Amino acid sequence: MLGLDPDPGALWPGSAAQAPAGSSPAQAAASAVLGHCRALMDATAQSCVAVKPQLARFELLGAAGWAVLETVTAHAHRLGLLVIADGKRGDIDLTARAYAGALIGGIDSPFGRIEGLGADLVTVNPLMGRDAVEPFVTAARQAGRGVLVLVRTSNPGAADIEDLRLADSGTVWERIAALVDELGVPGVGEAGLSDIGAVVGATEPGHLERARELMPSATFLLPGVGAQGGRVEDLAAAFSPGRAGGLVSASRSIADAYRTAGGEPAAAARAEAERLRETAWELSDRALRVG
Repeated sequence: MLGLDPDPGALWPGSAAQAPAGSSPAQAAASAVLGHCRALMDATAQSCVAVKPQLARFELLGAAGWAVLETVTAHAHRLGLLVIADGKRGDIDLTARAYAGALIGGIDSPFGRIEGLGADLVTVNPLMGRDAVEPFVTAARQAGRGVLVLVRTSNPGAADIEDLRLADSGTVWERIAALVDELGVPGVGEAGLSDIGAVVGATEPGHLERARELMPSATFLLPGVGAQGGRVEDLAAAFSPGRAGGLVSASRSIADAYRTAGGEPAAAARAEAERLRETAWELSDRALRVG
């Protein structure tokens, strides 16, 4: 899966040429980001099932950045890719419903229908509890979409809170995993996977077996491969339900592949995305044989 984490200062060569004359700094940056993201998606679409735009990177550019995000979402859908809106939202139920409407299905207003971004899945922060997650689950199910709940994340500071032990139910992340499983049961489909999945960082693969035990029907989003140090080869436990059981996410390692491998950016990105895809499929096939 392709992570879209565009830094205006580190775009593919030629992206800046997309900016029209007379643009404001935000408009010029947004135009260049759009050119970069389109080229990156076009290069790697055949090796990916989804794109994961990091919302902060687009929101940083203001209104122009959100317009680019809408265009990127539409372009990804034309390429047959799922879109995972990675904003890690989480708030009281009223605000959570607004976030869900903005990212998924929109809202009916006195002024007419206001459409949302149309993301296929959204990442959600469960720290505030069940009632901060349920509005996303409701909105996603109404639209035939999905939710990915942060369970055990890829950043080093995750251990500060997520690994803390509770008095009677394991660690914090294990309690969140149990919540994901509870919320996901009504959404389990014919393939045995739920519409409620989990974000489980690839940088700590030792947690994967326990995570799969606690969430047998959840699709795992596996960030942290590449620049953060995670390795696809260590993620076999995520794929015990099959290939759809894990979504390996890589951003900089794909976009910046040409910097280390040399050559043309699109070709280098395509080769790295294909390498990750093949490795993930081999792992999933092996996991099924062992299971």
